[in-house]
Amino acid sequence: MDFQHRAGGKTGVGGVASASESNRDRRERLRQLALETIDLNKDPYFMKNHLGSYECKLCLTLHNNEGSYLAHTQGKKHQANLARRAAKEAMEAPAQPAPERAKVDIRQFVKIGRPGYKVTKQRDQESGQQSLLFQIDYPEIVDHLHPRYRFMAAYEQRVEPPDRRWQYLLFSAEPYETIAFKVPSREVDKDPKKLWTHWNKETKQYFLQFAFKLDMKAMAPPPPMPPPPAPMGMNMGMNMGMGEGMPGHPRGPPPPRLPPPPMPPLHLHHGGAPPPPRQAPPPPHSAPPPPMPRPPPPMGMPPGMMPPAPPPSGPPMQGGPPPPPPVPLLCLPLAASLPPWPLPPPPPPPS
Repeated sequence: MDFQHRAGGKTGVGGVASASESNRDRRERLRQLALETIDLNKDPYFMKNHLGSYECKLCLTLHNNEGSYLAHTQGKKHQANLARRAAKEAMEAPAQPAPERAKVDIRQFVKIGRPGYKVTKQRDQESGQQSLLFQIDYPEIVDHLHPRYRFMAAYEQRVEPPDRRWQYLLFSAEPYETIAFKVPSREVDKDPKKLWTHWNKETKQYFLQFAFKLDMKAMAPPPPMPPPPAPMGMNMGMNMGMGEGMPGHPRGPPPPRLPPPPMPPLHLHHGGAPPPPRQAPPPPHSAPPPPMPRPPPPMGMPPGMMPPAPPPSGPPMQGGPPPPPPVPLLCLPLAASLPPWPLPPPPPPPS
C-alpha cells in the first residue's frame, strides 16, 4: 500500500494516523499529565478490586491500569458526576449559623455644652510662616479620655454651603459638644516642629498649633515699574558738548543757523588786486574758525575778475535752512580801472 501519496501525507514519513491511534495518543498524554498533578492515594473514588483491575466508585467504570483511570478522571462523564455530587451535598448539608460579630458597647453621654477656647494668631519672624494656636478648656472631661482633633474639607460638612476657599478644624471630647473652627483652605505644614498637640491633665487644657506652608508665588517681589517715557520733541542730547541723546528717544531738529550778512561791493584799486574780503561773524556758541589764505587767481584770468566760489565740501545739512546764494562780484571795465597802456613806437619810414 502506498502511504507516501495519500492525502495529507509527507514524503519520508509515515502515513496519516487513524482515529484509534489519535485517541490512544490523547489518552497517554492525559495520563502523563494526571500523574504529575493527581495523587491516586488521596482520590476517594479510586478503588482496586480483587481481580487486579481498577474501578471508579463515582461513575462505576472498570479500568485495566492506572493510566486508564487517570484518563477517565479528565473526561466529561467523570467531571459531570463530580458537579452533580457537589450540588447534592450542598442541598443536604444543614444550614450553619453565621459567625457572631464582636459586640462593641457604644457609650452614651449627655452633652453638657460647648467648651471654652482661645485662638492666637502668630507669625514666625525668621521664615515668615503664619500659624494658629488653639487652647481648649475641658474641665469636666471624662476620666481617662484624651481630646481629639481633625481637619475637615468644606464638602464633607452639611451645615454651610461648601466653599473651596475654607476648611474646618474640629475638636471633640466627651461629654462636651464637638466644636469647629473655619480656617483658610491652605496647605498645612506637617513638620513635627510646626504641628504639635499637648494635653495638660492637671489644668484640663488642650493645645494645638499648626502653621501654613509658604506660598512662593505670593512672596515673589513685583516686577519693577518701567521708567516714564520722555516727552516727544525734546532733544535729549545737549548741544554744548554733552554727547548724544539717550538711545530709544528721537532727537529734536537742530537750532537754525543765521545766514551770514551780505558782502559789500568790491572796489578794485589801481594795483589790480582786490582788497581782502571781510570775514563773516562767528556763529553763536562756537569758536571762530581760523582765517583761510586766499588762493591766487588762475592763469589766464584778467586781474579784475575773481574765481568762482568752490562748492561746499560737506554734505548738505538736513533739517536746516539752505545756504544763501553767493554775492556777485562787481567787475569794472578795464578802461576805467587801468591806466592807458603805452603804444609801441611807429615803424621807421622806408629809406
